[in-house]
Amino acid sequence: MSDTDIYSGCHREIQARYGQRALADRTAELIVHSELTDQDIAFIEERDFFFLTSVDPGGYPTVSYKGGAPGFVKVENNELVFPCYDGNGMFLSIGNISADPKVGLLFMDFERPRRLRVQGLARLDESSARDAFPGALLLVRITPQQIFVNCPRYVHKYTRTETSRYVPKADGSAPLAQWKRLPAVYDTLSPADQAEATREGAISIEDYGRKVDAGEG
Repeated sequence: MSDTDIYSGCHREIQARYGQRALADRTAELIVHSELTDQDIAFIEERDFFFLTSVDPGGYPTVSYKGGAPGFVKVENNELVFPCYDGNGMFLSIGNISADPKVGLLFMDFERPRRLRVQGLARLDESSARDAFPGALLLVRITPQQIFVNCPRYVHKYTRTETSRYVPKADGSAPLAQWKRLPAVYDTLSPADQAEATREGAISIEDYGRKVDAGEG
């Protein structure tokens, strides 16, 4: 697939219907590329979150928010690398990638505003390379196929206030997720998480809901 080979018949039909084909072609010529530029890399490595889209075995897209400390996504030899942290055990995105490597990433800056999209092919890295990413269970490596900016005019401006306290520290440690204190999940936790849940004490689903509503989830 070439840098600008971004359209299929379905796109062309809609473009033609609304008289936008010439604009679509010119836009692709101007902004779509497959090699990360210095500006792309700087933008990506400043971010502390992005949205990841993968495709499940039934063909449905799965959209996931991925967050970490600023710079948790690295660029190595035109390859994006990001850590998979402790989650809820579902591994939806990771499972999808293991079956179908096609992914989309959306990097956002709500303060300027600006956004950058990457479409590429992903693979899982379960090697010791994850040790360079504190708290990582494994890594995801993505080879970009198409990279492009989007017009920011409809992006609302928001101000960042603080980093999530659950982002792993330099030694890989992080607080226990509040939902792991729910009795309904206790028997499925790792021994280390069970010990921490016992130390912190069980909470009811109502208490957990109140914590979420208060921004303490």
